[in-house]
Amino acid sequence: MSVSAIRQPKPSDVLTAPGDDEQFSINRDAPYVTIVLPCYNEQDHVVLELERITAAMDASRYSYELLVIDDKSTDNTLAVLHEVAPNFPKMRLMPFRRNGGSGTARRIGTQEARGQIVVWTDADMTYPNERIPEFIKYLDDHLDVDQVVGARLTEEGTHKWARVPAKWFIRMVAQRLSGMKIPDLNSGLRAFRREVSLPYLRLLPPGFSCVTTITMAFLSNQHPVDYIPIDYAKRSGTSKFHPFKDARRYILQVLRMVMYFDPIKVLMPVALWIMGLGFVKLIYDVIRYNFHVTTSTMLAILVGFQIVVLALIGDLVARSRSSA
Repeated sequence: MSVSAIRQPKPSDVLTAPGDDEQFSINRDAPYVTIVLPCYNEQDHVVLELERITAAMDASRYSYELLVIDDKSTDNTLAVLHEVAPNFPKMRLMPFRRNGGSGTARRIGTQEARGQIVVWTDADMTYPNERIPEFIKYLDDHLDVDQVVGARLTEEGTHKWARVPAKWFIRMVAQRLSGMKIPDLNSGLRAFRREVSLPYLRLLPPGFSCVTTITMAFLSNQHPVDYIPIDYAKRSGTSKFHPFKDARRYILQVLRMVMYFDPIKVLMPVALWIMGLGFVKLIYDVIRYNFHVTTSTMLAILVGFQIVVLALIGDLVARSRSSA
């Protein structure tokens, strides 16, 4: 993996915590960290999640804001959030007027974030959000890393019989296409540098595959991504994951992202396989039919050649777009 240039903080942007020699690159008028927390029908446990996150961040030395986005919940989540808002002075509440999906919430939350580091997590008590400061510190200690992802050690979600093999297959496809080892492709707990993410936010789909997209976008553009092992708990409330529909979306999104940034990786192997089969069939036809070539053989070679041309054109478009 290529390593991006190390970005040193400007002296004017550096503050020192009272009684501590460690320096943090933070803007004097804005928090250093924005935690984006999408909420949809989380009324029974959202307050516990807010308490857990704020306790961990208050104990750290990082300035932060907690951007809570209610994605048009159909239960009393928004009312609960309004009620407890005075107890969480670092919380900024953003209610949606219509349901946009977790990807939309994360995209808008990242765009509206005032921090240099953005953290994505969920409000369903599955992720160890008390470890969020550890993710932020990892980025501070590794200035050559642009994103750090919580790699889950177990799968505790619903429909486990379908989720485990589906996620394994999708991860294998992503590793094959990206050429990099990916311990967890679609973890919901991650921290990244907001400035690096901005060009890719427009690519985020509205649903769960947004986490897959931001991972593939960083990897495909040589932005280093590291992983921290985390425990994963059984979710509170009802899962919004649909095993077949969301698995299909994940696969399509992986292919879409690689096609967007590096179409040759997707198209060229297919083209070479088809052309290879065509030429093998050509040799067979020459020997078996006394130099008479069948229509299917010519069609295979022609289709393979057309896909090669399409791959080259796609690569030209991708390179032209990235250099614009």
